[in-house]
Amino acid sequence: MMTDLPRRLLAEFIGTAFLLAGVIGSGIMATNLTDDVGLQLLANAAATAGVLYMIILAFGPVSGAHFNPAVTIADAWQGNRPWADVGPYIATQIAGGAVGVILANLMFELDAISFSEKTRGGYGQYIGEVVATFGLVLLIFALVRTGRDHLAAGAVAAYIGGAYWFTSSTSFANPAVSITRTLSDTFAGIDPASAPMFVVLQLAGMALAVGAARVLYP
Repeated sequence: MMTDLPRRLLAEFIGTAFLLAGVIGSGIMATNLTDDVGLQLLANAAATAGVLYMIILAFGPVSGAHFNPAVTIADAWQGNRPWADVGPYIATQIAGGAVGVILANLMFELDAISFSEKTRGGYGQYIGEVVATFGLVLLIFALVRTGRDHLAAGAVAAYIGGAYWFTSSTSFANPAVSITRTLSDTFAGIDPASAPMFVVLQLAGMALAVGAARVLYP
């Protein structure tokens, strides 16, 4: 359903806010409850998957449930929405993500904004981000191009939950997530200096996925 732009932007804003609140909040809760890093990652992955499932079901009929600049760019590139929507979508996703991070920090009585000092980098994590984003975007367009987009909520949630574990970067796979996770110096944060390369490689993974989708699902 293509609704008017303000409604779509509101859906993207709220959905991305919930996504980042889920990512950051569950990371904080996990570190409060256990010192086992494996259990912390498991809790973070499970909570993120659950929130993704909810927001895609809730907001998919309104905005398409992107919550991710890479998905928005790919969607326009495939001719599924006008390029004029891309800038407003991306700005709204980043703003919503920032609000979600701030809310998560405040829920756990931390400073509203505390820039992360958690460095993430190295060729292994960079490859991980290309792989994670490639898989996510290819999955979405595989479902859309084969008329199975009604399965997106469960499929995307399951993929991201799994990708937390099989990618070295824990699968950010989303430029808005990479940018706004810099605002929390907690378990799921990322140093602002690490974020730009993550964004570049996520866009590279997205471009590869668009090409693969055109070949596999013409």
